[in-house]
Amino acid sequence: MIKNGHHAEEEQREEDSVCGTPGGSACSPEKRKRVVRLWCDGCYDMVHYGHSNQLRQAKAMGDYLIVGVHTDAEISKHKGPPVFTQEERYKMVRAIKWVDEIVEGAPYVTTLETLDKYNCDSCVHGDDITLTVDGKDTYAEVKRLGRYRECRRTQGVSTTDLVGRMLLMTKTHHSNMDNPDYQQHTDNFGKGPKGHSPWTGVSQFLQTSQKIIQFASGKEPQPGDTIIYVAGAFDLFHIGHVDFLEMVYKQAERPYVIVGLHFDQEVNRYKGKNYPIMNIHERTLSVLACRYVSEVVIGAPYAVGKDLLDHFRVDLVCHGKTEVFPDKDTSDPYAEPKKRGVFRTVDSANNLTTDDIVQRIIANRLQFEARNQKKEAKEMAVIEAMKRKEQDQSEGAAQPAH
Repeated sequence: MIKNGHHAEEEQREEDSVCGTPGGSACSPEKRKRVVRLWCDGCYDMVHYGHSNQLRQAKAMGDYLIVGVHTDAEISKHKGPPVFTQEERYKMVRAIKWVDEIVEGAPYVTTLETLDKYNCDSCVHGDDITLTVDGKDTYAEVKRLGRYRECRRTQGVSTTDLVGRMLLMTKTHHSNMDNPDYQQHTDNFGKGPKGHSPWTGVSQFLQTSQKIIQFASGKEPQPGDTIIYVAGAFDLFHIGHVDFLEMVYKQAERPYVIVGLHFDQEVNRYKGKNYPIMNIHERTLSVLACRYVSEVVIGAPYAVGKDLLDHFRVDLVCHGKTEVFPDKDTSDPYAEPKKRGVFRTVDSANNLTTDDIVQRIIANRLQFEARNQKKEAKEMAVIEAMKRKEQDQSEGAAQPAH
């Protein structure tokens, strides 16, 4: 790829800084390897493990990942109202461990000018399609110029699907997606009247050990690390959780933060309603994607007892300002760490809860339904156009030569 002068100079500076000599004369070929900078952009509304997985795949294609996040005004214009404010969304994306830098207020349509401004080689996006308010592909220019790369979309999760689960309010939404009530609801919620778009809809998320390995850091605690344990549902992993985990991370000079995640049945016992919105496998990936988390205990016991504290050699147990629900036998789940003097209440100064997010969704229900039906209709129009183009090409190829 031909670079303009500005980028060539910047590239040389990067090489010099790696090698330590002007022009990199003392450099080995490995060290002279140019830093590959990649660009991703999006709304990143209700950031979930699907977004994190896209960014993980993008980072694996290069060395430095810049993520552009759109403003509330841009999203409202092209898609409809976002669930989270732009400030909340900026902070959520910054907390994803594969992100090196974010650009606030990135343009909705990705152009060559944007890639060049941030010295990015390519733009990376999932294999779904993103359309402007007038139905145009937002990546058309960078695709045409060969500066576009694609990664696989994570099956089984989308903002549409999560919103649908919240509005459904049943206890079985994540264990039985064949439930006719759920299917009927999702058809009403995310679908237009004609046809189904493969990009807007609901499919079952299937967890694999490989996916957990890809998300996990794989780092063991080192001598001198402070092992900090926190536990909870961490449902619909959101900015309230991020602010809490960041404060927990700051409790020590060398923190190793372990998050205990409760099984779905346990969460439903103490939270009730249709909680958790996300099942244990989905919550595991959401938490592992956070840069402040070192390890996750899947299906952690509700009571933080002697066995758990000794097994992980826990130095500190933290809990936020939210209510601590008693265990099944009405005992305090934090009795043992309190007895040992290792329990600490951490105030993140953010009291947002999963309940609050559900209330935001319900308050905007009609707007969200309209948004998803419009999105579906635009996607179906693109699919029809693609089919027509393919048909025309095949008919043209079949014409006999004159």
